[in-house]
Formats: sequence, C-alpha cells, structure tokens
Amino acid sequence: MPTPPLDIHMIKDVLRLKLLNKLTHQTIASSLSISKGVVTKYLTLAQTHQLDWPSISELTQTELEHRLLGDSIQNRSVVLPDFARMHVELRRKGVTLTLLWDEYCDAHPGQRVWGRSQFFDQYKKFCKTLKRSMRQSHRAGEKLFVDFAGPTLGLPPASELLSPE
Repeated sequence: MPTPPLDIHMIKDVLRLKLLNKLTHQTIASSLSISKGVVTKYLTLAQTHQLDWPSISELTQTELEHRLLGDSIQNRSVVLPDFARMHVELRRKGVTLTLLWDEYCDAHPGQRVWGRSQFFDQYKKFCKTLKRSMRQSHRAGEKLFVDFAGPTLGLPPASELLSPE
C-alpha cells in the first residue's frame, strides 16, 4: 500500500528549504526526517506546476494542496463502513463478517474501500470500544444457562420419540 502524502505544512517546508534557502535534498530530508525521494517528489511537482517560492508563499494551504495534488485529495480517502449497523446485522442468522465486507465493497463501486484484512482489523478495533459486560446475579444451581450458536437442529415431534415401534 502506498504511503500517504505528507501534511501540507511539511510540503511547504520542503519547498521553502529548497527554493528559498537552496539546501540540498539530503539536508532537507534529514532535517525533516523524510526520505530524499519524498523531497524530490514534491520539488518535481512544484516544477511541473511552475511554482516558485514567491508564488507558493502567497498561496493558502488549501490552494497549494489543490495546485500540487489536484483531485487526488478526494481519491485517497477511504469510504468508511458503518460498523454500528454491521454489529447489529451480525446478530442475524447466517450473517458473517465476510458477507458484510462483500456488501460493503459492492455498495461502493469505483471508490476506495478497505481490503478484507484491514476491514476485519478495523471492526475488531470498533468492537473493543464497545462496553461488553453483563452482570448476572444468581444463586448457584438455581438457573441453567445454555448458549446456542449456529443454525438450530430440526428435531422430530415428541410423539415420534416416545412411541414404541
């Protein structure tokens, strides 16, 4: 997965250090704790759009981001699923997390969505934020608790079970 673009403040710092202060790519990269390739990438973007430091300093952050990155700002954001609704859906019979992920992908064609493992990890993080406790006060031996999971079994009527053949 590609790394996300730098914050616009960092991009402006890269451009300022190179165009105004004439520092080397290596010096800029080490001072901002980024790679030389990232420095080169944003300097190349500025050159392609014919931006020099006086014009960059006059631009607002939003204008600079739009000029350098264009419409890719909207394209890089992932469509977030509604985990609260999915959590309720999972209570129904036959509904699995994989089925919900398929529906999530089908509901957003052409948009950027999470992959299967990322979707599962984000759902786990969502579940950890839920308060999942239920206190039950009971006396030992007074009640029987049975947890049924999965589809129910089909049992024959009681009359068939008790009739001798």
